[in-house]
Amino acid sequence: MSDTNLNELYLSDQALGAVMMALQKSLIEQSDIVPVLKSFKLANDGEGNLIVINPPLVRVSHDDMEALSAAATAPVMPREEDD
Repeated sequence: MSDTNLNELYLSDQALGAVMMALQKSLIEQSDIVPVLKSFKLANDGEGNLIVINPPLVRVSHDDMEALSAAATAPVMPREEDD
């Protein structure tokens, strides 16, 4: 197949958000992200952008929210520069 036969598509902001939600889901649940990504139903929005028709749902418990809030407000330690 040559490049001239390809129809270029790009991830929409919505599709990128769905990928990020899949990542969050796999991290929170400590599960494999591959099945979630493979289950995505994709569609062209008519403007050359992909959208995800079935984005993942992420359920967060109260304890998880506390941990996420603490991580979000934790001070960032400066990185040591490599010599």
